[in-house]
Amino acid sequence: MAKRIAFEVYGLVQGVCFRDFTQRRANSYGITGWCRNTAQGSVQGEAQGEEEPLGKLMKDISSGPSHARVDGVDKTDIELKEGETKFQVVR
Repeated sequence: MAKRIAFEVYGLVQGVCFRDFTQRRANSYGITGWCRNTAQGSVQGEAQGEEEPLGKLMKDISSGPSHARVDGVDKTDIELKEGETKFQVVR
């Protein structure tokens, strides 16, 4: 069953290719959505897909790429969104 989550990742997550890492992983799992840097130093986004691939993505996000340091991840279930075809980095 498809679901959509909003997430925000805290720690050393900017300037370490975190968004590109998230995009590559999401697209490899067939997940749609987006992510972006925030002015507060976190990475925020939304991801939509089946529960198992979403779980894999959230596990990946919880550790991040090699130069990142993830201190915390907030996630919330939100309403599904129609019409997306891929996962994008929003700049």
